[in-house]
Amino acid sequence: MFDLKSCNLCPRKCGTDRTVGHGLCFGGKNTRISKIMRHKWEEPCICGDAGTGAVFFSGCSLGCVYCQNKDISRGIAGTEYTVSELAALFCEINVSGAVSLDLVSPSHYAVQINEAFEMCSMTIPVVYNVGGYELSSTVSDYMSHANVFLTDFKYGSAGTGKKYSDAADYPEVAADALRAMYRITGDLEYGDDGILRRGIVLRHLVLPGERHDSVKALELAASAVPPEKVILSLMRQYTPDFAPKEYKNLTRRVTTFEYNYVLDAAVEMGFSGYSQDADSASAAYTPDFS
Repeated sequence: MFDLKSCNLCPRKCGTDRTVGHGLCFGGKNTRISKIMRHKWEEPCICGDAGTGAVFFSGCSLGCVYCQNKDISRGIAGTEYTVSELAALFCEINVSGAVSLDLVSPSHYAVQINEAFEMCSMTIPVVYNVGGYELSSTVSDYMSHANVFLTDFKYGSAGTGKKYSDAADYPEVAADALRAMYRITGDLEYGDDGILRRGIVLRHLVLPGERHDSVKALELAASAVPPEKVILSLMRQYTPDFAPKEYKNLTRRVTTFEYNYVLDAAVEMGFSGYSQDADSASAAYTPDFS
């Protein structure tokens, strides 16, 4: 059972009293939103032509060193919403013409979001856009309103999880969470408009110098959920604009050899879905949170 006065919602289990302060994730009592926008840069099955109604939540429990959204993920930027205000926002997006509701980094507010959905009947797919570092119990107990999980599977080994996100347990946590997500969504299901109505889009960002770890990450994901049951989005969009200079391998972009090495391995494992061209590695695709 979730206790706001001693938060154990994520794998950090920091025990913070969020009624009077904020946890390691920067989450407090109320949800905090930094940006609401019609987003057309997600995967095509999420945003279609009209775009998804994206809600960017402030804060994050993972804290990746290369995070492109660090302006909002490392603090308490944005505006607070009560549960009832959040429900009203979701209902508004539901009738706005957006093809889906895209909840970006919502995990540390999963309880409040779950309560909001109890007040709002949705007719468009609800997408939980998460980092993969979720407790399976949190997924099962508080994310059951998800129709689609757009989830990362970032790392294949404890070493890379520790190095880039101070999360040595990331691989096993992400695998358990992925199983829980599949229990909620089931198999892939599309609407007549080509928009994904149910299922999992599995994202993996290839990092420079880490192609072997990328393959390990995909192998772990494939052991959790069969590759043909998910859509793989293999991303090449890493840009060095946001990484600290002391991470020498992160000061460059991913090479064609590195990306194709991972792509070939993914195809051999049985994954299919989306790939990216080299020109996707640009800070221009990062939303403006100012």
